[in-house]
Amino acid sequence: MNRDLFARHRAVLPDWLALYYEDPLEITHGEGRHVWDTAGNKYLDFFGGILTTMTGHALPEVTKAVAEQAGRIIHSSTLYLNRPMVELAERVAQLSGIPDARVFFTTSGTEANDTALLLATAHRRGNTILAMRNSYHGRSFSSVGITGNRGWSPTSLSPLQTLYVHGGVRTRGPYAHLDDRDFIDACVADLLDLLGHTRAPAALIAEPVQGVGGFTSPPDGLYAAFREVLHERGILWIADEVQTGWGRTGEHFWGWQAHGRSGPPDIVTFAKGIGNGMSVGGVVARAEIMNCLDANSISTFGGTQVTMAAALANLNHLLEHDLQGNARRVGGLLIERLRAVAAQVPHVREVRGRGLMIGVELTRPGTDEAAPEAASAVLEEARAGGLLVGKGGGHSTSVLRIAPPMSLTVAEAEEGAAILERALRSI
Repeated sequence: MNRDLFARHRAVLPDWLALYYEDPLEITHGEGRHVWDTAGNKYLDFFGGILTTMTGHALPEVTKAVAEQAGRIIHSSTLYLNRPMVELAERVAQLSGIPDARVFFTTSGTEANDTALLLATAHRRGNTILAMRNSYHGRSFSSVGITGNRGWSPTSLSPLQTLYVHGGVRTRGPYAHLDDRDFIDACVADLLDLLGHTRAPAALIAEPVQGVGGFTSPPDGLYAAFREVLHERGILWIADEVQTGWGRTGEHFWGWQAHGRSGPPDIVTFAKGIGNGMSVGGVVARAEIMNCLDANSISTFGGTQVTMAAALANLNHLLEHDLQGNARRVGGLLIERLRAVAAQVPHVREVRGRGLMIGVELTRPGTDEAAPEAASAVLEEARAGGLLVGKGGGHSTSVLRIAPPMSLTVAEAEEGAAILERALRSI
């Protein structure tokens, strides 16, 4: 059955639409932290639809909210008042930490980042953007143009002039040998030098933890130090929270809060987990920035009623059950368990991450060279053992990406770690 569907997939969909596994997997249904395939095989899901199934598969509160809203009205566009959209915007604005916040809803993280770039360039009247090396911000024309990851950047053409800054990867690059304080100082010096060679950019866009890049992050406080330099020059700070938002890192509700000494970002983008699989993204910004556009704009599908109802139910569940705290507790146990395993597996260079956002970087033993074939082998072995994980990395790195639903239990974390240990030992 899968071979037939795979052949049909290949016949009508683009060659560049990547699929995991030599024998691609069709998932038919899920519940909690588990999913099932067409053959009835059960898997523990440690990737959550690319960090999207945040609270769990088939969460009763979300499915109930979707069904009830669909029974009333599914969609009307932003040309009409929309109660669920207003209610969710009020919650997000309050949680954002941005004063006098305004919220605009989109259908994806890519579109959210695209909107943030539009706002920043319009507000600053310039098209130069600072971005981080090893970053990923989406697949639209503008977001590809600021993506600092060659594997996800199919063209150098862009409506923006992009300048790349050091700092998103702590353990590689020219500053890796420095301690955290000196690392931050060196990155700030690099930023200052870069700004001395160009007209003032519109904004810096940065992921607090780089997702597609392999769950890499700078020392806490780097973006706070950047913020001081940017603020003096009127340059905006955009925090791309598409993967880090809603408490996934455990320590904070937003990833930027690890860098909050100099105040909140000017713009925050979000998506993925808030909809728990429904297509929801958005932008939060200070009113003066959000309101700077001087032309008409609407959204046909952004903020549609059924997705807003789902996101509201999902956010309420997340907060009522303290899933941020669960991500901190269970994620901490899982990271330590995987680090103990890694100490005995020569292919593992590093286990890193925060909360339930964990990266296992693989290299050829005794070297710093990426081992993509090892990552693929572990992915296959983990699937055979009943565990789904992701892959990532950039610039000669190969990383297993582990991001289960934030409701993961201690027993499930232990089960997943045991399967992953067997898979790692098999390479």
